[in-house]
Amino acid sequence: MSLKSIYQEVILDHNRKPRNYGSLDHPTHHAVGHNPLCGDRITLDLTIADEHIEQIAFHGESCAICKASSSMMTAAVKGKTRQEAETLVNEFREMVVDGSDPADLDHLGRLKVLGGVRDLPTRVKCAILPWHTLHAAMNSVVAVSTETDEDNTAQLAVSNH
Repeated sequence: MSLKSIYQEVILDHNRKPRNYGSLDHPTHHAVGHNPLCGDRITLDLTIADEHIEQIAFHGESCAICKASSSMMTAAVKGKTRQEAETLVNEFREMVVDGSDPADLDHLGRLKVLGGVRDLPTRVKCAILPWHTLHAAMNSVVAVSTETDEDNTAQLAVSNH
């Protein structure tokens, strides 16, 4: 089975059966992520206690890549410390935006399969939106949006409103 086939299978599986889909009754942290270019919009709820992500859930309207990335992200960071989660945010971004070789990021585990999205430049923002939203939620930013700068690289616009 080729890497492309595995990539497609993982996306389809997480799109059909997203992990941690829903919302939390009393989250300690919350953020909404929006990609105005494609319409993806996700809401992320977290319960953080003793610097650990105890609970995490997401919901919203998004494409298969965004939903799969959200699903895999929530599974990957659940139980991790805030610092460990921030490290994953940065390394995931390096992999899909900056083109770091997934082989060099063994600790990303199953998340490495999403590295294939870098070959689809128009879909990179779909994959990275949940990660920006996680970063925003952990830093008490209420809303986050993707946008493109003159170099066509994903940037982050935040709002505390």
